[in-house]
Amino acid sequence: MPRVAKIERSTKETQLRLVLNVDGGGNLGIATGIPFFDHMLDLFAFHSLFGLEIVAQGDTAVDFHHTVEDIGIALGAALAQALGSKSGVMRYGCSYIPMDEALIRSVVDISGRPLLIYHAPFGAEGIGSFSFQLVGEFLRAFSTHAALTLHTAILYGRNSHHMVEGIFKSLAQALAAATSLNPGMPGIPSTKGLL
Repeated sequence: MPRVAKIERSTKETQLRLVLNVDGGGNLGIATGIPFFDHMLDLFAFHSLFGLEIVAQGDTAVDFHHTVEDIGIALGAALAQALGSKSGVMRYGCSYIPMDEALIRSVVDISGRPLLIYHAPFGAEGIGSFSFQLVGEFLRAFSTHAALTLHTAILYGRNSHHMVEGIFKSLAQALAAATSLNPGMPGIPSTKGLL
């Protein structure tokens, strides 16, 4: 069965439409109204090998927070929906990504138990008008609504752009591994028989 999900989310702060194809092979078009975030999501789609389309309009004149968080919610919900029972997936994924002077690690368990452990330097500078703190908000919303356990850590780094880019790439690579199909275990990857 195709591992595809479509999510539409409309609030007083944002309106968005998202299409995710876990086996889709890359970016299908991303337009959030936040250029730096578009770039990060494009990298995410490319390195996860997911087909990803996002069209969003939000109250970005006020702040980017609502748009970033709501996209995290929608992307997490789409991943959970696309994976369904999670039958046949590898379940676990880990990726270390060097981005120049920065090194980032992301480890994921498609467990059905939402949890985010996120280690990042306190007070890191924003990238233009994009606050570094929004990355944590995105990861929290995504991991909660995807119902997965995510540990992401910036092991070291100085440049905020490099650190954020490494986060999105390492998350993508970890998810590519975790969502790949395991031919040796076609059923649910848990001794409980349920995730």
